[in-house]
Amino acid sequence: MKALVYKGVKNLVLEEVETPICPAGGILLRVKACGFCGSDLRTYYSGHTNVNSPWIIGHEVAGEVVEVGKYVDGYKKGNRLVVAPPVYCGICYFCKKKLYYLCENIKELAQHWPGGFADFMAVPPEALRLGNVNIIPEGLSFEEASISEPPSSCINAQEIAQIDKKNTVAIMGAGPIGCFHLQIARARGASKIIIMDILKKRLELAERFSPDVIINNKKENYIKKVLQATDNLGPDVVIVACPSPEAQVDSLKMARKGARVVFFGGLPHGKSKVLLDTNLIHYKALQVLGATTFSPEHNKMALNFIFGGKIEAKKYITHIFPLENFEQAIKVIEKGEALKVVLKP
Repeated sequence: MKALVYKGVKNLVLEEVETPICPAGGILLRVKACGFCGSDLRTYYSGHTNVNSPWIIGHEVAGEVVEVGKYVDGYKKGNRLVVAPPVYCGICYFCKKKLYYLCENIKELAQHWPGGFADFMAVPPEALRLGNVNIIPEGLSFEEASISEPPSSCINAQEIAQIDKKNTVAIMGAGPIGCFHLQIARARGASKIIIMDILKKRLELAERFSPDVIINNKKENYIKKVLQATDNLGPDVVIVACPSPEAQVDSLKMARKGARVVFFGGLPHGKSKVLLDTNLIHYKALQVLGATTFSPEHNKMALNFIFGGKIEAKKYITHIFPLENFEQAIKVIEKGEALKVVLKP
């Protein structure tokens, strides 16, 4: 089969490899669409602890079942499926409490098993056990379904932050994650949503999701602008949806007294030790929350949000390329011209 193989830092190669065999307790999927995620780009540029070359990456996968293992129930040939990458152990302390996103033995497709930048992908039995492989609703395209993985994490974060209709929400970062947060906060009933970024192109792309306030952090005193937009009180919830130490520091400054601040965007290696003014946390009685990945129910919710139009998937997919044009995909992501890019084998 044709596959995009990671050979090392800044070295992706399209080549012929052996088609995977259907696992006895798993399924074999013909990949129809695979999102090109920001984390795929980080792996391309910097490598990944769990990715040893040569390896097939790509973890936002939608496809059609071509073969079902003999011990598998609930799936059949021809099913249209979307596959979320986390594989939970199901037996650790956190899994037993159904806090699967905190699983102590979590693994991921495209890291511990080959991923979806290929004609076919084998889905192992471990991935089928806890509900992260879902049937795509009729009428939803493979491309739309393939991007259901990133908003799953956003839904989990907003549940942790308890965003509701009484809240003003400020989102730092207008990339795809920031825009997913925008629409999910809207679906949860947030009363006002502010989004900000340092890139003009990203803010222009974010306009399609109708935020109440858009702030260009390079041109404006954004903390002052946020306060002006919130009667000088600050937002009830601040979501840091970008990999910026400065944004984490400034999130505490703009937050309302008693606000929740969500550190959603992980920071680059070597830049994660941030000097926070903890007196702001203390005297403003802030709740600073971390949020990462998701549980199976969040992925189902994301798929339903897309199917129901609460997340307008077509507005996120700005570029679709055949697998062999992966270099173009990298360029548009690098330039900030894309929200979500999808590759099609």
